[in-house]
Amino acid sequence: MKTLGLIGGMSWESTAEYYRLLNELTRDRLGGLHSARLVLHSVDFADIERLQTAGRWEEAGEVLAGAARSLEAAGAELLLICTNTMHKVADQVAAAVSVPLLHLADATADAVRAAGLRRVGLLGTAFTMEQDFYRGRLAAGGLDVLVPGTDSRALVHRVIYQELCLGVVREESRAAYRRVIADLVAAGAEGIVLGCTEIELLVRQEDSPVPLFPTARLHAEAAVAAALDGH
Repeated sequence: MKTLGLIGGMSWESTAEYYRLLNELTRDRLGGLHSARLVLHSVDFADIERLQTAGRWEEAGEVLAGAARSLEAAGAELLLICTNTMHKVADQVAAAVSVPLLHLADATADAVRAAGLRRVGLLGTAFTMEQDFYRGRLAAGGLDVLVPGTDSRALVHRVIYQELCLGVVREESRAAYRRVIADLVAAGAEGIVLGCTEIELLVRQEDSPVPLFPTARLHAEAAVAAALDGH
């Protein structure tokens, strides 16, 4: 199995999910006591969030690029950025190393197309929902992407940063997300991309009338498949 390098900590709540998923999926593929070969560089999310808010993306990208270099030096053969939003700097990170970076949006688009769907609603941070770095990547993968209205985007973003990243899961927020999902479905969404890895801590398939695409799980599945390619 190839060694996976994880750039995590954004937030550590979802990075813990990545660790669990990668090991469970490896065990499911190989059986017995097998677990994933991986190394983790976990950044301080408070530092990254300040750079995000200030629009200092190049500086944030250099932090992640440094993490990528350290993972490659530690033996990583395939890299994952364990967050959707920071794929805004994916090209900067990929350019810093000689090993491949598995892009989360590509894994997601592959899964949506495999399900026979094309038009999806996207939930995530305001950066992910409103900027082109992620929506454009999904569109390049053949998808038609819908996002919530202004007030709903603000609600989705607030719950991510003020609750889920702090490990807080509230039923009121789950109900609010259900309403946002219902609005996207009414607008024509055939599926919903959970385009923030923390959302999977809150929303489950039973909360949606259409298929959900949990990006952390999809990313982990693609990573394990790539790491075990030819096994």
